[in-house]
Amino acid sequence: MSGTIRKIAGPLVIADNMRDANLFDVVRVSNQRLIGEIIEMHGDAASIQVYEETSGLAPGEPVESTGAPLSVELGPGLISNIYDGIQRPLEDIMKISGNSLERGVEVPSLSREKKWQFTPLLKNGDKVKGGDILGTVQETDVVLHKILVPARVEGVIKSISAGEFTVDETVAVITLSDGNDKELSLMQKWPVRVQRPYKRKLSPDEPLVTGQRVIDTLFPITKGGVAAVPGPFGSGKTVVQHQLAKWAEADIVVYIGCGERGNEMTDVLNEFPELIDPKTGKSLMERTVLIANTSDMPVAAREASIYTGITIAEYFRDMGYSVALMADSTSRWAEALREMSGRLEEMPGEEGYPAYLGSRLAQFYERAGKVETLCSDERIGTLSVIGAVSPPGGDISEPVSQATLRIVKVFWGLDSSLAYKRHFPALNWLTSYSLYTDSLTKWFDCKVSPRWMQLRTRLMQLLQEEAELEEIVKLVGMDALSSPDRLKLEAARSIREDFLHQNAFHDIDTYTPLDKQLMLMELILAFYDKASDALTKGANVDKLVAMNVRESIGRFKYVPVDDTEKQYNEILVNLDKEINKVLTEGED
Repeated sequence: MSGTIRKIAGPLVIADNMRDANLFDVVRVSNQRLIGEIIEMHGDAASIQVYEETSGLAPGEPVESTGAPLSVELGPGLISNIYDGIQRPLEDIMKISGNSLERGVEVPSLSREKKWQFTPLLKNGDKVKGGDILGTVQETDVVLHKILVPARVEGVIKSISAGEFTVDETVAVITLSDGNDKELSLMQKWPVRVQRPYKRKLSPDEPLVTGQRVIDTLFPITKGGVAAVPGPFGSGKTVVQHQLAKWAEADIVVYIGCGERGNEMTDVLNEFPELIDPKTGKSLMERTVLIANTSDMPVAAREASIYTGITIAEYFRDMGYSVALMADSTSRWAEALREMSGRLEEMPGEEGYPAYLGSRLAQFYERAGKVETLCSDERIGTLSVIGAVSPPGGDISEPVSQATLRIVKVFWGLDSSLAYKRHFPALNWLTSYSLYTDSLTKWFDCKVSPRWMQLRTRLMQLLQEEAELEEIVKLVGMDALSSPDRLKLEAARSIREDFLHQNAFHDIDTYTPLDKQLMLMELILAFYDKASDALTKGANVDKLVAMNVRESIGRFKYVPVDDTEKQYNEILVNLDKEINKVLTEGED
């Protein structure tokens, strides 16, 4: 199935004589064999988006269809690897072409030389169906790679072997129901635009603990949930994504650098191998897959990178793992859609984006979730998706932000004014929300404390009342406020500065366990409650606000985890002493 190039428009190539090809087939374009994908068919003319630089191509050059859709290779070797948007391993390409990526380089996604130790879990004569675990490969010290029977395959094991194999060698033979034999290797292929199947989707009811106080306490996300992080330039989207990738309670992390600046992706590539995973004591890269498709790489591959990443994430979810996927950012992906749509001369929608922008975003985010996987046992896997959105000028009324907000259930709105004040993470607590809060109440009550949701509600209430009081202060000044209102403002300031503000680059403050978050909430509210009580007994508000114990509460977040219980009790004792001292001075 080969045709010839008729027209070239940037990443779009139109080829004639392609009647035998199918929509979404992968093609090799020109004598340089550039990778492309058919995205539109008109008679025997095919519109192809090319995933590499098209300069130098000429009409009349050949186009050859592979007859298969754009697919990823799934098997041992994914973890710790760094891919481009169409799953080409960048390190292997560098060995061939040096630091500058050459066009048309053909490198297998998974190494065909490396041998893996395969340990069977089943034996000859066992019945299997799609999703069952044939055996395991210890891919890294942290990740046990489960070799799955491909979906839609059902039969009886005719033979299965232990030992060392490359990803394309046969490890098992299955006799299908029609009597034919099917050979299975450690690797399987899956088209990226097709969602991997599962038995049923379950309601997410467990939080994805991130160690970030403003997220875990005020705006939690579930394992299997979806969240959007919109914010203007410089508001800290990428650092939030990095923090979640480092600390989120997930077995596997898939990080997609989709169209962001190259230096940001370089930071990830430099940082992650050096970071020690607190759960395992090993390098964070031992449970991470990185997809790097920066803003200076071909625009069409940016569109594919999102699908490549989520297909890899679904594959690990099917093993029963908890997977977290970070997409940074979906705005750049939408811009790639807009560019290709414009070159295809489609009718533009709002702000030039294609009319199908909302449905494409929904198709992507709907692939997240908590599912019962395809298998004989009741294996549960989760895939959480956190997408950064980069609205021009920070205006979230633009189409990508609005289409995303209609789909996701968690909105972490970053605020440039907070970032300007050096308050990070710059999540605006008045505009952000999480629709998972109610469904997580039971989990927090059972696993952390029955007081958790009550304390959270009080924090939110104080922050909202502070916003109202700030308006009054702007009009008539602080002196016009009553003593209880001044104390309320001080308590809210303590919530903002001592609880919500978190230093991503501090060894201890970068991650806060849930029990420590609970203690910090209790300390701040204990100060407010006891000071309010003292006010009713005639205490001076200025002396209450100036108590030394407030500094201890503020420093509590920097206390090592092993010392938190001791420090917590000491602060409560000192709080009572200082309150009594203020009351005694008032009587004098």
